[in-house]
Amino acid sequence: MQKTSPTAPGSRPDPSSSDVRRWRQYLADERAEAAIYRALASRREGEERDILLGLAEAEGRHEAHWRTLLGEKAGRPVSPSLRSQLLGFLARHFGSVFVLALAQRAESRSPYADDPFATPAMAADERIHEEVVRGLAIRGRTRLSGTFRAAVFGANDGLVSNLSLVAGMAASGVAGHVVLLSGVAGLLAGALSMGAGEFISVRSQRELLSASRPTQVTLTAAPDLDLTQNELVLVYKARGMSQQAAEHRAAERLGHFACDCDPSLSLHPEKEETEDEHEAIGSAWGAALSSFCFFASGAIVPIIPFLFGMIGVPALIVAGVLVGLALLGTGAVVGLLAGASPLTRALRQLGIGFGAAAVTYILGWVFGATVG
Repeated sequence: MQKTSPTAPGSRPDPSSSDVRRWRQYLADERAEAAIYRALASRREGEERDILLGLAEAEGRHEAHWRTLLGEKAGRPVSPSLRSQLLGFLARHFGSVFVLALAQRAESRSPYADDPFATPAMAADERIHEEVVRGLAIRGRTRLSGTFRAAVFGANDGLVSNLSLVAGMAASGVAGHVVLLSGVAGLLAGALSMGAGEFISVRSQRELLSASRPTQVTLTAAPDLDLTQNELVLVYKARGMSQQAAEHRAAERLGHFACDCDPSLSLHPEKEETEDEHEAIGSAWGAALSSFCFFASGAIVPIIPFLFGMIGVPALIVAGVLVGLALLGTGAVVGLLAGASPLTRALRQLGIGFGAAAVTYILGWVFGATVG
C-alpha cells in the first residue's frame, strides 16, 4: 500500500491565506469523499464492500496530510464542495451506478497533480482511485447496458422523430388538429416499431449466443466413440484448447483418469446455462417494453402544446423548449454513465435533435409553399 509523506510544516515558507483556504477545502472534500465511499460500502457486501472501504481509508490518509499542513490553522470544519455534498446525498440514499459514475469523474478531476503541496503519492492515489471506481462502475453499467440502452435511445428517438414530424407538418401550413393527429400517429407507429424492433434484435442476439454455446454432447456421445480415431479431441480443439489440453480433457471424458491429475490442462465441466453474455444484452421483453414506453414518453413531449389547444409558431416554440430540456437530460445521463462530460453529451444531443427538426421544418415549409 502506497503511503503519503506529509510535508513538514517547517520545510516550507509560511503558507499564504489562499493556501490555507485551499487546504481547508481539500480537507473538507477528503472527509466528504471518505464518507461517500463508506456510505456506498454500507450498501454492498463481499469484495465490493472491501474495495470501497479501502478507498475510504486512502482518502483518510489524504485528509491526514492536509490536517498536518494546516496544524492550528485548520480551524472549524468548512463545508465540502457542492459536488461532494451532492455525491454524499446520492450515496446515502441511492448508492447506484450513477453515484459511482459521478465519483469516477470526480476522481479524474483531482487538482493534486498541479498542487505543489500535494505529494506525488497523493496524485498517483487519485489516478488509481479513478481506475478502481471505473472497475466497480463497469459492473453496474453492464447490468444496465441492455435495457437501459433501449430506454435512453428509445426516449431520444421519440423526442427527435416526433418533434421533426410535428415541425414539418406545422411548417406546411396544415390545421392544428392535423398536426396533433400526425403527432399521435407518429407516437404510436414509432413506439410499436421500436418495441418490435428491440424484441427481434435482442431475441435474435440471445439465440445466436445460445447456438454458439457448447452443448453436453461430449457427455452422451463419449461411451460410443471410436477410441482409435478420437474425434472428441477435435471438439475441444475447436473450442480453443491446445492439442495437449484437448487430449487431456478427452481422456477425462472417456474415464482414463480417475481424478483430475493435471488441473492446468483442464477446464471446468460445461455448464447448462451461461448468463454472462445475456446479462449485457438484456431480456427481449425488457428491451421491447422499455423501448416502447420510453419512445412514447419522448414522442408525447412535442405534442403537449397541441394537446392544450396551442397552434402555429407559439406551439412549436413551446414544443422546442420542452424537447430541448428533455434532450439535455437524456444526453447528460448518457454522458454520466459513460464517465464523460454530461454537459458535452447533453449539448450534442440537443444539437442533433434540433438539427433534425430544423431540416424537416424547412422541408415542410418548402413543401407547403409549393403546394400552396
